[in-house]
Amino acid sequence: MKDLQVEVYVEEAGSIASEVNSETWQSWFTRWLTELEPIESPIDAYELGLRLTDDREIQALNARYRQKDQPTDVLAFAALEVDAPSPSEEEPLYLGDIVISIETAIGQAKAQGYSLEQELAWLAAHGLLHLLGWDHPDDEQLEQMLRQQAVLLQTVGMPTAYD
Repeated sequence: MKDLQVEVYVEEAGSIASEVNSETWQSWFTRWLTELEPIESPIDAYELGLRLTDDREIQALNARYRQKDQPTDVLAFAALEVDAPSPSEEEPLYLGDIVISIETAIGQAKAQGYSLEQELAWLAAHGLLHLLGWDHPDDEQLEQMLRQQAVLLQTVGMPTAYD
């Protein structure tokens, strides 16, 4: 297994603050990308952005980019979906940005009986899979994606109720 370098830029909007610190985010994404990366891949460095925000801001983004004028838990803006230059050996491959509403995450964690940390990990893993091209247009693909999210959470020692 090769040693990946992953740079995660964490931005907390306004007074929004997460219980998860930057080092933990960095560790999670590094372990997840190590888990997901094919051995033969020539890429050994990645970069992504993570914005933690409130329902108001994520609703505005959801309305603008998905034409859904309502808050949501996570949005992913994949850089690999647009025409981008091929990655070079000198620079990390920019995957895109993940935006998570802390307000929605808190509500979902309470409703499911999870810790906020577990819910944030679940949402971040979901966003990462979207950045890597995963999607869930039907129930079968959603099930595959949910199973992969559970695997990712297990790699960082996070419990998951998903079977």
